[in-house]
Amino acid sequence: MSLMSPLTTPALTPALKSARRLIVLLLLIPGLAACGESQSQPKAATPPPPQVTIAKPVSKMIADQDEYVGRFVAVESVEVRARVPGYLDAIHFQDGQLVKAGDLLFTIDRRPFQIALAQAQASLAQARATLAFAESDLARAQGVAIGTVITQQTFDQRTQAKRIAEASVAAQQAAERQASLDLEFTELRAPVSGRIGDRRVSIGNLVTGGTSGNTSLLATIESIDPIRFEFTLDEASYLRYGHAVQDAAAAANRGLSSPVMLKLLDESTFSHEGKMDFVDNAIDRSSSTIRARAVFANPDGKLTPGMFARVRMAAAAPKNELLVPDVAIGVEQVRKFVLVVDAENVARPKYVTLGPEVDGLRVITQGLTPDDNVIINGLMRAKPGAKVTPQRSSTASASTAGPHVDVN
Repeated sequence: MSLMSPLTTPALTPALKSARRLIVLLLLIPGLAACGESQSQPKAATPPPPQVTIAKPVSKMIADQDEYVGRFVAVESVEVRARVPGYLDAIHFQDGQLVKAGDLLFTIDRRPFQIALAQAQASLAQARATLAFAESDLARAQGVAIGTVITQQTFDQRTQAKRIAEASVAAQQAAERQASLDLEFTELRAPVSGRIGDRRVSIGNLVTGGTSGNTSLLATIESIDPIRFEFTLDEASYLRYGHAVQDAAAAANRGLSSPVMLKLLDESTFSHEGKMDFVDNAIDRSSSTIRARAVFANPDGKLTPGMFARVRMAAAAPKNELLVPDVAIGVEQVRKFVLVVDAENVARPKYVTLGPEVDGLRVITQGLTPDDNVIINGLMRAKPGAKVTPQRSSTASASTAGPHVDVN
């Protein structure tokens, strides 16, 4: 019997070697299969450049515009007050209605004034009778010899009596006209056309009339068509306008003949057109501003005195400007830019200076040329320095390109 050392291993039999190779092969098959699948799978395709819409900037003659805030004021504003005292007898209008010049508004009790007119007419008739007698008496004296039939003193007395009677007739005629005028004043009519306010006195109240300052206020009337708009210009703007118009400086509007456009607080565009009609004769020392005024047509009465609005007026002669839609403008911190597509279909940023909005487009004062192809749709999909797939806008220019919503 031979003993085997524990540090020595017996030789492997052929059967054990075959089993060992089979185990190694089975362990390698999954890895080889995975390598084969990875080598046979194709690579992911590169996405195409994003599609964008391009158009050339719009070229228009644009005038530099200034905007101001002001209020509407009526051309004519009247306080309706009685000229004669009396009790208010009737009111002939509805509060807030439109009235025309000459429309009857109030009636004061006419009876006392009718009596006064009748008394004045009677006194005038009495004075005319006295004058007729004096004239006939003087005529008889003139037909006889003075000194033989009547004395010179009698003739002078009859002449004086005729003159006194003439003066009395003139005085009574004036009294009759005054009584007739007072009777006419019992009917208060609208002095101007416009919108009347609410009544301040009810029927049956005593109305204080006359020309003193304590007369009763019955109503107010504000004219509405045309209507004025008052605003203030700063001193620098006033000087700039003066340099632009050397002639017509003596006119009421100081030569500011360009149209004035206006918009209300709830409007987005300047749609009301008016004209300048007055510039004040002095600059306010406390604010260094000067008062100006424009006039606007108001046939529908929509514009009301006291209402706030904004006006826009040309600050210089018109010049050619480039315009693009607001959706084509991007923001990079404090700078504004647009993306233009070059000849290699690469989006390039151009930093621009913005001007006012005109007809739904934004004026670009610096940074663009008329031949630039501006991206007006797809700004969010395009990246500066990357290729894009440009499509020319179906319109001739960007003037009619509406806003688009980018879908990422």
